[in-house]
Amino acid sequence: MIGALVLSLAAFSVHAEVIIKDAWIRATVPQQMATGAFFKIQSSIDMRVVSVQTSAAGVAEIHEMKMENNVMKMRAIEHLDLAAGKMVELKPGGYHLMLMDLTNQIKAGDIIPLTLVVEGKDKKRESVEIKLKARSFNGAENKM
Repeated sequence: MIGALVLSLAAFSVHAEVIIKDAWIRATVPQQMATGAFFKIQSSIDMRVVSVQTSAAGVAEIHEMKMENNVMKMRAIEHLDLAAGKMVELKPGGYHLMLMDLTNQIKAGDIIPLTLVVEGKDKKRESVEIKLKARSFNGAENKM
């Protein structure tokens, strides 16, 4: 199992296979039970993100938002493909992580741990540890 600590706006590689950049999570308001997490991810070989885990939420899923018949739709997807050498951006309005059944309110400045499970073509799985810094609900801060 391979792991790395990844801080917001820092990029670290996991044995030169997976790079995470610009990681953040949207802060919540009291009683809000869901939020999104965002970052850029790149792999040096073809891989896929197959699951997400965090102690901050009861449910963590990979989601996609896209236009269908002039309606924006959001849905959970089974995995997120990472083509070798191609940066994939998880951002509001596109691919993102959805954290639901939050255990606590997430306040601006909080650091939220998250684990991505990635899988290669050989079906071997590895974990990538990320620490996401929370930004205010309106996203007005500069990127961290």
